[in-house]
Amino acid sequence: MAQHYTLQEIVASLGGELWLGEQSQHASALTVSRMASLSQAQPGSIAFFNDTKYTQSLQATQASAIILRPEHQHLTALPCILTDNPYVYFARLSALLNPPRTYQNQIHATAVLGKGVQHGSELTVEAQVYIGDRVVLGEGVRIGAGCVIEDDVSIGAHTVLEPRVVVKHGSQIGSHCHLFSGCIIGNDGFGYAEAQGEWVKIPQIGRVVIGNHVDIGANTTVDRGALDDTVIADGVKLDNLIQVAHNVRIGAHTVIAGCVGIAGSAVIGEHCKIGGAAMILGHLQIADGVTISPGSMIMRSIQQAGTYTALMPFQKHADWLRTAANIRHLEQYQLKLKQLEQAISNIQRHSKD
Repeated sequence: MAQHYTLQEIVASLGGELWLGEQSQHASALTVSRMASLSQAQPGSIAFFNDTKYTQSLQATQASAIILRPEHQHLTALPCILTDNPYVYFARLSALLNPPRTYQNQIHATAVLGKGVQHGSELTVEAQVYIGDRVVLGEGVRIGAGCVIEDDVSIGAHTVLEPRVVVKHGSQIGSHCHLFSGCIIGNDGFGYAEAQGEWVKIPQIGRVVIGNHVDIGANTTVDRGALDDTVIADGVKLDNLIQVAHNVRIGAHTVIAGCVGIAGSAVIGEHCKIGGAAMILGHLQIADGVTISPGSMIMRSIQQAGTYTALMPFQKHADWLRTAANIRHLEQYQLKLKQLEQAISNIQRHSKD
């Protein structure tokens, strides 16, 4: 349930500078209860402004107050909270206005707990949960309905599993993590050896090791290692529908958008940003601080920080077919160009003679 706060209370809690604009001094007592976009905001809501290309929307908004940078203060007469990073302030204010769900410390009667389960005094286990043998659950762990936690799993304090999460045997999950509905941690990696035209399964005997403050989105899968562990470091944020294959290592505070596929044994550095539907081939090394554009196919290691893109801009289909045909003939064009350059060079040489 959303909370109500005055602008003065918000600034006292989150920082920033209150600017009242052309309103009266009573504007500091103005109450807001919800976040909204500039275009959809109504009285009683607060919006944020982070880019001058939205100036027209800012000037037309019905919001009661705005979060923006000090240098943009002159663009509106509405009461404002001034901050150097409006987007981060918006995230923190949204959490303040929409506090997380309150859990009751209880184990539902339909839950099944195996032998030797260890847990703290604060624990929520909802209906139809299965917890295997020798599982260790930290203080304040919350497990949603229908989750399956297999043998020898360790889950750190204050981690939340939404309904229908599956954590396979031996996996380790740190503290203050959030696993959203349907994600699967520690399933077998995709490993087969070819023998006389048939595929022989390679046992996947590694684990998944997840650090602290990691979020893993709905229906994302993180496969266990074949020999070494699959490792997700502290602060990593994974969106929905991501495939993390066996033996992948993802560095601290990297963020990955939906539908990304990361093939086996790829190593991704710290503080990377990977756009939706990007593909990263196996056994590659991605340096710290790399940004990969959405839809890119990364086929070689990246050794330096920066932004990388590997796709063609969209075109009308007929134009795209012509472009693709030209790309297929680039090698022929390059050879002809070299021949022409050589011919011109010969002509110039003969003319001097």
